[in-house]
Amino acid sequence: MTTPPHLPSAVTTDPWRSHPARIVSIRDEIPGVKTYELEFEEAPIRAGYSFAAGQFNMLYLPGIGEAAISVSSDPDDRGTIAHTVRAVGNVTDALSRRAAHDQLFVRGPFGTPWPVDAVGGRDVVIVAGGLGLASQRAAIEQCSRRHDGGRTIVLHGAKRPAGLLFAAEHDRWRAAGVDIHTVVDEGDAAWTGRVGLVTHLLADLPINPSATTILCCGPDAMMLGVAEAAMSRGVSAEHVFLSLERNMACAVAHCGLCQFGPHFICRDGPVLRYDRVANLMRVPHL
Repeated sequence: MTTPPHLPSAVTTDPWRSHPARIVSIRDEIPGVKTYELEFEEAPIRAGYSFAAGQFNMLYLPGIGEAAISVSSDPDDRGTIAHTVRAVGNVTDALSRRAAHDQLFVRGPFGTPWPVDAVGGRDVVIVAGGLGLASQRAAIEQCSRRHDGGRTIVLHGAKRPAGLLFAAEHDRWRAAGVDIHTVVDEGDAAWTGRVGLVTHLLADLPINPSATTILCCGPDAMMLGVAEAAMSRGVSAEHVFLSLERNMACAVAHCGLCQFGPHFICRDGPVLRYDRVANLMRVPHL
């Protein structure tokens, strides 16, 4: 199997081949979450690697295993590749104990991207719950350079203020014309912003339904709520996109662990149009 010709790829077409990379730097983001800047050791791979916003890599730690992690860097920046990771399993927990200059292996990119190239002139509303913003950072960076008349709006929710991801970058995004709104489930003594759900932000947002595209990533229940709220305001299901998270062990639709109805998330997703998965999203624990 080779990468579809319309998607970026590394210079190799072998989806099973991992390439050695070094951790260039590690940045703490929010509690339990770090961003790892990686650089391929092989010069041809380093020069030829590219990805689209919303795609993911498989990060491999020898003797421990692999994990599917979204690429969180700007697709137009060549050189290092960023992955923003929460330590929640064997691989990511082991990664959290790695240091700069340590080696790991990378294969990819895999999956379908956000439709950033197909939103010309439309308003793009990027809705994220918690760590979901990591898979959307690349799309925000690209959309911040739009000159097609459409707005870019970010609605970001977290349980608590300390969980708002990439807060240090919000001012830079705003300076580039991105409209950012945040909300938390539970505020603290210093919090002066909204308390509630991201669906509340969407309900209050002035939109033109016929010219709006929704890009959403977060827990399934939150994404279902956002999609239904968007449709209740007149946004077509064909213009609502969700990034689904499942156990993607092989990344090439062979193992079946990420099957979601007729879809394999590693191949047909992670970004899927809502009209393709709406009925499946309504099935609990699928």
